[in-house]
Amino acid sequence: MHKKNKDKLRIAMLGHKRIPSREGGVEIVVEELCTRMVNKGHKVTCYNRGGHHVSGKEFDSAKIKNYKGINLKTVPTINCKGLAAMSASVFAGIKASMGRYDIVHFHAEGPCAMLWLPKLFGKRCIATIHGLDHQRAKWGKLASAYIMMGEKCAVKHADEIIVLSKGVQDYFREKYGRETRFIPNGVNRPVIREANIIKYKFGLEKDDYILYLGRLVPEKGLRYLVEAFKNANTNKKLVIAGGSSDTDEFANEIKAMAKGDDRIIFTGFVQGEELDELYSNAYVYTLPSDLEGMPLSLLEAMSYGNCCLVSDIDECASVVEDKALVFKKSDVDDLREKLQQACDKPKMVKKYKEEAADFICEKYNWDDVVERTMELYRG
Repeated sequence: MHKKNKDKLRIAMLGHKRIPSREGGVEIVVEELCTRMVNKGHKVTCYNRGGHHVSGKEFDSAKIKNYKGINLKTVPTINCKGLAAMSASVFAGIKASMGRYDIVHFHAEGPCAMLWLPKLFGKRCIATIHGLDHQRAKWGKLASAYIMMGEKCAVKHADEIIVLSKGVQDYFREKYGRETRFIPNGVNRPVIREANIIKYKFGLEKDDYILYLGRLVPEKGLRYLVEAFKNANTNKKLVIAGGSSDTDEFANEIKAMAKGDDRIIFTGFVQGEELDELYSNAYVYTLPSDLEGMPLSLLEAMSYGNCCLVSDIDECASVVEDKALVFKKSDVDDLREKLQQACDKPKMVKKYKEEAADFICEKYNWDDVVERTMELYRG
């Protein structure tokens, strides 16, 4: 009996915004890992940020202390662009250092700036690099410097670094001579839903729209997408689903670009059944990103059996292999051509749809991810 208890770990997670929430890929990953670890009998605590949900306070979840067996603790947060992540990770880092944990698992580069502290207190520290965040367009000088500090701190102090793509693995090896562990995200097999809510709210039917689902931020390639779609000859609609992140400036720019084309629909942030319906009924799902960590929305879209059209960056191309349409990154003409091709060739789209779900669910499995993560915890 004693041996069994010894196998059970006390784990702290920090660096995400908050759970339960589907604000971004990091939040989904943390929730998937934590719920499975709790089911295996481990004690898991998540340090949530204070403040509001990225898409507005109406999406805030009640201040609950426990979610699916995970202990939730809210840390003080300065809610101001660029400072929210920084302030929350400082406070979470201090609390995790003082708490009785075997493992402290940091998510994302910025929060890793605090990784030295729990390390100093003798905790085993793991860092998951969800993407090279300092390359992202939305951060100012201060936030970028903090993120770079986090990256260097992870390299120097983390017991293990987990990366989600081979590209990021190469980056750490070439820049720092640091070896990392490649453990991509998983995906669940979803329930396919008929178009009810989306029909009522936006007039959408099965297969009559192309879907982009993600935050409205510059690096996701939305400028190319809107421009390419405006020049495509089709009756299909373009649905842009997602809230802005940290700033509305870019979202407003994209909406201004789309003005005058009534085929383009902005739904704002979506979750729950509405999200399921959008994934379930799309004709094509597109992710035209310039920069990705491990694109969870792409995994989800394929798990719903979607024909996907993605940019040829390694993080997307290595996920889809030959099971999706690919265009040259940031090339508007090539994107327009591929969109047109998809609209003109329903048989080709159908073939991609038929192969997508089985392929992706076999390739990326959450239980495997948890198993491999636990191995790193134990060292």
